[in-house]
Amino acid sequence: MCAKTTISLLLSLMALLAHGASFSRVSNGLKAEVWKADRSTERVLSGNGVFGPVMYVFLSERVDSAAAAVWAETLGLETIASEFAGQYCFVNPIGERYGDADVAEFREVLKAFGPATNAKVIAIGEGATFVNQRLAADPIIGAVASVVSIDGAPGSRVAAPVPAFVVGKKAKAVAKPYILANDARLADGGEGLSHRFCPDEPLRQVFFGARGNASYGEVITQAWDRLMSRNYRYNNMHHTQYTVPGADVEKYGNSELIPYMIPAHYGVERHMVEHEVTVFGKAAGKYLWYEYIPEFFASAPKASVPLMVLLHGNTNDPRTQAETSGFVEIAQKEQFFVAELEWQGTTKGYMAMGLDGIEHTIRLLLKKYPQLDPSRIYAEGLSAGSMTASALGVQKSHLFAAVGGHSGGIYPGLVAYYDGESLMAEATQKRGAVEMPYCSVCGTADKVVKYPQPDDWEETSFFHAWKVYQTMNDLPVADKLDFAVDAFFGMNLSDRERLSTPQGIGMETGVIYKGEVPIIKLVAVDGYGHWNFKPTAQVMWNYFSQFSRDPATKTLHYNSKPSK
Repeated sequence: MCAKTTISLLLSLMALLAHGASFSRVSNGLKAEVWKADRSTERVLSGNGVFGPVMYVFLSERVDSAAAAVWAETLGLETIASEFAGQYCFVNPIGERYGDADVAEFREVLKAFGPATNAKVIAIGEGATFVNQRLAADPIIGAVASVVSIDGAPGSRVAAPVPAFVVGKKAKAVAKPYILANDARLADGGEGLSHRFCPDEPLRQVFFGARGNASYGEVITQAWDRLMSRNYRYNNMHHTQYTVPGADVEKYGNSELIPYMIPAHYGVERHMVEHEVTVFGKAAGKYLWYEYIPEFFASAPKASVPLMVLLHGNTNDPRTQAETSGFVEIAQKEQFFVAELEWQGTTKGYMAMGLDGIEHTIRLLLKKYPQLDPSRIYAEGLSAGSMTASALGVQKSHLFAAVGGHSGGIYPGLVAYYDGESLMAEATQKRGAVEMPYCSVCGTADKVVKYPQPDDWEETSFFHAWKVYQTMNDLPVADKLDFAVDAFFGMNLSDRERLSTPQGIGMETGVIYKGEVPIIKLVAVDGYGHWNFKPTAQVMWNYFSQFSRDPATKTLHYNSKPSK
């Protein structure tokens, strides 16, 4: 190590000692010493809260907890982790130097940190050479969201597409196999680095160039801004990813690269809002919600902007839907306002809203922002949030123009959130008097909230939700599902089609009409597990945007020309 670097690390160590930074060794039966930063498990409610990065650092030298703290300061890892609810660790070799055994050990390290959704590999010197020559050549690289290689030697092949940021004297040679693996054929310039990306999947990109006089911290900052902050990984095909620690690329294939939702990247500003609740003049607690405000909103005319209300899943971070559903990404383009509510009250210090609290919060938003259109209010959620949105459509039908959800419906009996029999009774009472458009999205491999199957459909929440909305909308009500009629939905639907993403994931869709109005839309993501699937946000928005509800008469209106 050069004298300049040694002095810099000593100064960093002094700063760290002053702030009390500490590391502990990860156990979990690992052979390698892995030093993990001891970070608070409390939810940080500012910044991004979902799918935070886990940064795995490989160095030329072995580190102990003190040296790990110095390197963390040098690389600026705590800044990234704090803003994006992330973690970071330093992975020592099992032996004196990294070898084949460390590739297998990396799989175990991934498992120790739970499901691998946003694994970032940062490698320097001999650590970078190991990553380029051995780790990147193993199929497990298909579970890594991005690689940062600094001052390493080149490898000969990369086993799966993985975005890479390469700097050093041999950067061009190191980058070559990453470029080939990513099919990164197109180029653009920028900030002294060469840039290649795949025309079909732009997240598959490679930056490379000389390091020059840039410090390690400066390299990491640039790598984060240009590459690491742009994506994460998720593989929910034929299973539910968060139930499987680590990553099984041999069984489930490479994890899909997904855009990481930083609001500013999409022309959106995020506000965290706390609201004091009073009951009979006395403070009762606080509501929490997040507002996602597109650039166009400030100059929008009065009552011109739709409101999309998002509801997270059971005990999820209160930004889950905003950060994983895909709605914020299209808010500027489609010109709507997004609010995600901490409806459940599982975030420490905040109250559960209940259905009345959700309505109260929406009315606060309408009063706060005159640009919002009270005739175009929509609700959507994930899992338990989907169950809540489904209940809102029945019990708060006067408020919403359309509702829907992903990976959740209405169970037929009394379960954790809502009494399905009560909701059916209310739907029966409103039958013929109230219309509520409903969009149900679910993965056919969902076993957490079971998708209807030929031998198991009667008690599923999806089937019961479909019946509740058939009832309220004064439609014939299905008494059974027959998968010989339709292999995905078990009943005849109109406008049946299959939509496919560039990655080849299929969405089966169909509609139930009431006269000329597509009053119910069903979407099945073929082979997908229990979670959001971002492309369905556009599908659901196209459906929702056809409907409005007169604020005075509460009558539903249908516009047959949805936004595209």
